[in-house]
Amino acid sequence: MLGSTGSIGTQALDVIARHPGAFRVRALAAGGSDIELLARQVRETRPEVVAVAVASGRDALASALGNDARGVEILAGPDAATTVAGLGADVVLNGITGSVGLEPTLTALKADSVLALANKESLVVGGALVTDAIRRADQLVPVDSEHSAIAQSLRGGRRDEVRRLILTASGGPFRGWTREQMASVTAEQALAHPTWSMGPVVTVNSASMMNKGLELIEAHLLFAVPVPDITVVVHPQSIVHSMVEFHDGSTIAQASPPDMRIPIALGLTWPERVADVAPACDWTQASEWTFEPLDEATFSAVRLAREVLGASATHPAVLNAVNEECVDAFLAGRIGFLDIVATVERVLDEHDGPGDSHLTPSLVLETEAWARARAHELLARA
Repeated sequence: MLGSTGSIGTQALDVIARHPGAFRVRALAAGGSDIELLARQVRETRPEVVAVAVASGRDALASALGNDARGVEILAGPDAATTVAGLGADVVLNGITGSVGLEPTLTALKADSVLALANKESLVVGGALVTDAIRRADQLVPVDSEHSAIAQSLRGGRRDEVRRLILTASGGPFRGWTREQMASVTAEQALAHPTWSMGPVVTVNSASMMNKGLELIEAHLLFAVPVPDITVVVHPQSIVHSMVEFHDGSTIAQASPPDMRIPIALGLTWPERVADVAPACDWTQASEWTFEPLDEATFSAVRLAREVLGASATHPAVLNAVNEECVDAFLAGRIGFLDIVATVERVLDEHDGPGDSHLTPSLVLETEAWARARAHELLARA
């Protein structure tokens, strides 16, 4: 369980707790910002190993656990999560936020574990590094609600029958707003998502639609569907999580209330389902579902995502790295909301890409380092 104290991790542990005897937690990994929560998780799940990303995490966690630390190996440091990802567990749930999740993703696949992937950034920046590391069918199971919905819907037909994928987006808190209205948006407003409860980075990405851009890249890589055949539509109710349109005119959709425990549980047990994970839709009550086109002129992040896929193997890493730096700056009050995507676009325009060079982990790291440094230069002038 990578990212155990985050939004995905805590919900995954809730699924496990609700189904005693169905799962055994071998290892937990967390950043170390909430040692008390991590200690509580250790007491409840009794893992063999716990990894903390900060160097001081070993002593802090051991102190918080007291006598409960007996029999638990504690690892600390930036490579600790990667170490536990390679233990060979049946399933590795990667709920880490950000591209720092790439090495754990590759390590889990190399160890032949099933990878339940909630860390979309590792697939976005790793691209072919990740897809080439997959050793067998269904070794990588998507946990994002949209991609889980597509994977479920694809079971209704053959891949050669697919016409297009339809990614649904809630529209976030600024659906229908103009760019002028968004110029003065505050972090508090951006974090007030109308339908989902998520971590701060993902919530801001949802508000800017960058999350949907990353998900478009992820869908292309996961399902080998050409970018022009992936459509984004706005669905404010967040009940239909995505759809697959087949060439005979049929569309299969996956619908459920907005609760991440459903795709998380599927990630842990795919292709089987766990009973009573979350409440289903109440079909006895009148309801209305609406769908509308995405305003890509106002929310240009999806356009940028389409463009980077045709630019070079490292352009997606630039997109993600600069966005991460800009979201941090926005949440800290150093830049405005519209500056996030504007800065991403500027740095993308400056990136030449590696030409025909084969993508390697070191090339991804070098590209990210350059992109983050360039973003810092631009943000310092803001």
